[in-house]
Amino acid sequence: MGKEKNPPRHAENEAMAVNRMIRTSPRKLNLVAAMIRNKKVEKALADLTFSKRRVSDDVKKTLQSAIANAENNHGLDVDELIVAEAHVGKNLVMKRGRPRARGRFGRIEKPFSQLTIKVRQVEESL
Repeated sequence: MGKEKNPPRHAENEAMAVNRMIRTSPRKLNLVAAMIRNKKVEKALADLTFSKRRVSDDVKKTLQSAIANAENNHGLDVDELIVAEAHVGKNLVMKRGRPRARGRFGRIEKPFSQLTIKVRQVEESL
């Protein structure tokens, strides 16, 4: 009767969240994303809370969304989650300009980024 359901893009013990159109360059955003890779989610949230970078608030919201997806949609235990992946991609670039000397035109590019965070449940080994 209809199309078959698409297979999930992640494993059974994973959940993800995507934040598109973040108003910063991918290079700056990747510095913050690298801070939280392969860390436990509690430690990653603490690092983002006390980070001085402006974009860390957007990264924190995305991480909290991934944690909520893991808990509510996939039934994973929040205490056993780690940040499995945090990768950054390019999005659109607004082109603006400014008049410069001798009739020239200085191009100003305002890039946007996209952030994907994947959390994974791992069993704690004693």
